[in-house]
Amino acid sequence: MNNNKIVVGGVEKFSAVDFPGTLSAVVFMQGCPWKCPFCHNASIRRILQENDFSWEKFVDFLHRRVGRLDAVTFSGGEPLVQDCLSDAIKQVKDLGFKIGLHTGGYRPEHLAKVLPLVDWVGLDIKAPFNEKKYQSIIGVNHLKKVQKSLDLLLEWGGDFECRTTCDPRFLSIDDLWLIAQTIKEKGVKKYFLQKYRPVDSDKISTDDMCEALVSDTDLNSYLQAQFIDFAVRK
Repeated sequence: MNNNKIVVGGVEKFSAVDFPGTLSAVVFMQGCPWKCPFCHNASIRRILQENDFSWEKFVDFLHRRVGRLDAVTFSGGEPLVQDCLSDAIKQVKDLGFKIGLHTGGYRPEHLAKVLPLVDWVGLDIKAPFNEKKYQSIIGVNHLKKVQKSLDLLLEWGGDFECRTTCDPRFLSIDDLWLIAQTIKEKGVKKYFLQKYRPVDSDKISTDDMCEALVSDTDLNSYLQAQFIDFAVRK
């Protein structure tokens, strides 16, 4: 992948939830190599597809928000798809904004390049660390990339969290126990469960099913005890 142009899939001008404790704008970077069935941003999945959003216009917007917003969060899609991510981050950082990054852990060699530039990272853990299980959700055998990305974040020592979207079609309570135990043993300090909101194509999941997966008393008590920061996000 050799692309020297930043391609934006969308923008949220103000968010209080995409960078913990910080007011940020969110830029959704175009493209993702995975096909997670619970993704609400599937419309920007096609890698580097041109659209009506302009990086330059987003930067112009940021110039007008200096002193009024604290940070910019790079989300997606998958930001690490884009070769020029570090250039984009530097451009924003030079304006004085903190930098947040949402990633699934794709392309760890690129994550290593941008980590010195960011202030906070949210790493999505899709499933237990089993190749077959992980591939059944993301569509490709990229578990080793995810594991390497997690190792990089732990070595980095900066502020990051892991989180799991709890889609009852693909995950069980036992799966969540296994994820939590695995990442705790590796040294993760912050872990969050995210209640799944059914996508339009999902004709199976009910709200009761989605709620049950994030409301297990025993699991939540364990997570509360094991991580310095844990919550269920609904």
